[in-house]
Amino acid sequence: MQNDWYDEGNSNSVWRSRSKEFYRRFSDKIWLPLLSAVFTATSRSSVRLLFFVIFMLAAVFLSTRLLDATVPTIIENPSSSSLDPTNTVQIQPTVDPLTSKKPSENDQRTKTVKNEPTITQVIAKKPPKKIEIPLKCISGNLTKTCPADYYPKKIERHDEEYTSDASQNCPEYFRWIHEDLKPWKETGITEEMVLSAKRTANFRLVILNGRAYVETYEKSFQSRDVFTLWGILQLLRRYPGKLPDLDLMFDCVDWPVILKKSYSGPDAVAPPPLFRYCSDDSTLDIVFPDWSFWGWPEINIKPWGSLLKELEEGNTRTKWIDREPYAYWKGNPIVAETRMDLLKCNVSDKQDWNARVYAQDWLKESQQGYKQSDLASQCVHRYKIYIEGSAWSVSDKYILACDSVTFVVKPRYYDFFTRGLMPVHHYWPIKEDDKCRSIKFAVDWGNSHKQKAQEIGKAASNFIQEELKMDKVYDYMFHLLTEYSKLLKYKPTIPEKAVELCSESMACSSEGFEKQFMMESMIKGPSPINPCTMPPPYEPQALKSLLRRKTDSVLQVEKWERGYFENQNNNP
Repeated sequence: MQNDWYDEGNSNSVWRSRSKEFYRRFSDKIWLPLLSAVFTATSRSSVRLLFFVIFMLAAVFLSTRLLDATVPTIIENPSSSSLDPTNTVQIQPTVDPLTSKKPSENDQRTKTVKNEPTITQVIAKKPPKKIEIPLKCISGNLTKTCPADYYPKKIERHDEEYTSDASQNCPEYFRWIHEDLKPWKETGITEEMVLSAKRTANFRLVILNGRAYVETYEKSFQSRDVFTLWGILQLLRRYPGKLPDLDLMFDCVDWPVILKKSYSGPDAVAPPPLFRYCSDDSTLDIVFPDWSFWGWPEINIKPWGSLLKELEEGNTRTKWIDREPYAYWKGNPIVAETRMDLLKCNVSDKQDWNARVYAQDWLKESQQGYKQSDLASQCVHRYKIYIEGSAWSVSDKYILACDSVTFVVKPRYYDFFTRGLMPVHHYWPIKEDDKCRSIKFAVDWGNSHKQKAQEIGKAASNFIQEELKMDKVYDYMFHLLTEYSKLLKYKPTIPEKAVELCSESMACSSEGFEKQFMMESMIKGPSPINPCTMPPPYEPQALKSLLRRKTDSVLQVEKWERGYFENQNNNP
């Protein structure tokens, strides 16, 4: 049965009847009197008024017709109207599952669904406010003790103005944390294992309820232990109440000592967990950010947060294309034989290997106020050389940040972030046993492939600026210590000879560059942003593929190098 609320033929008939009645009334009541007024008007103002009235009436009439014409359109095609968002939905007939009978045509009908218009109000979110908690230095405190309630153990943030959910995914190299802790994945870590690492450790660190306690065994070289501990205290200030309880041993000496071969085989025991700044493929030492991220006062190297900004500014002083087209290195050569060998690559009357190598005299430099060792002023060569010292060198991050192509003399050791670098993408590999010829080829290649060389230099500096800024360094520390604490099979307790350590007990009584760098690198208050999201471990096949890619990249460079010198020999 059809709906009787709307009949098109009947509607048209009614509309014609009403239209005739409207025109008749309009003519008798309005139009004829107006014409009479026109002919009888005696003044100009009356005529103007008359025409104004006629114009307004005509506008009203046209508007009425337009509205009448619009209403059916909205009903018939609602999607084209923003006034009445009505959708007409055809209800499809269904089959009765019991009788398999289709409904009749009369059962088909049209259903009108009303979609209410929605308005989304976009409110710009303000950046979270920062909470700053200054040091509580007490005058005359020479005992280096921590004042009461020196820092909140936990920050409760109920006010949205002080929080943010803008945490990001951690850099890819964070995945190596899982690899470094894998030796203890099955066994866990007992207190006996931790104590067995005491043999070479400089200190033992225990964190309980957000407080740090340290037992010192042996003073480190220079201020390595001081600024390593200072960095951990700043981590506690950055993420109060978020770091779990833990107990660890730390060795501040360069060389890793936990040999893999001593803890392999069916009857092998679990290795002692020992933290240090670097490791290699034959050892199991757990790598941790080095002390220089918070400053190296003995040679006036500023904290990384400040120095990174200076290096970024230094890059803008001289464009890559305008830099000296040679490979540059400056450092202390006497700490390693391989560095002494590098000195042979310097330019001479007989040979130019495209290298400019300088020995650094730190004693003389300190007497002259470190005027010649400003790292931000050393980005003036197209190529810079990284070479290990007695082990790994802290200079890697300064060299990589320079926009220059970094020439990495084949390294043995790695620190916490360098495993995230890819040969030919972030740096150019140099042979360790044939440095001079390798450097000469690399410089000639770069000067002949300027665009690609600039891309390599820029990829490295972008990596350093984005993935090694202090936020990421703290997040690496946080995740490493958090994952380590999950392996502990005992509840840490405060060692009998340990003392509580806090920023006040370290900084308030310090002096000179040490105090300057501590104050400069101090975390002012809790971070409004959570740590970055930790990536999962490598799948075995993915890790194998990654290492193969690195090896293949190095082999490819060596192949190019051989072809370069063969061509020179054939065309003297």
